[in-house]
Amino acid sequence: MADTQQVETKPDRRAERRVARLAGRIDAFSKAHGGAEGQVAYLGERGARIVLVGADGAWGDLVARTYDGALKAVEKSGITVHEDFDGEFAAKVTTGRYEWSRMAGIQVGGPSNT
Repeated sequence: MADTQQVETKPDRRAERRVARLAGRIDAFSKAHGGAEGQVAYLGERGARIVLVGADGAWGDLVARTYDGALKAVEKSGITVHEDFDGEFAAKVTTGRYEWSRMAGIQVGGPSNT
């Protein structure tokens, strides 16, 4: 019978630091906007996108190198995480003139996106 040994793997310190930095940025956003909720979207090989929506309607996003890292960061920050960016969650976002002109630009007479 073969001799097997259990090899203990070292924790990936870089990944832990990335998660801690992301969690810190999420915490800062949350504090600046009276609380926050988020959603994690898989981006494939590029990683994952964390979309944040503040209690005041402000929104922002972060990109993590891995989906697991993004999940760990939002868990560490303690924000509420939604599975989907559905209508109820999206309705919490407040958009201003800038967003409307950039998103719809040409259609509503705003500046072009070029």
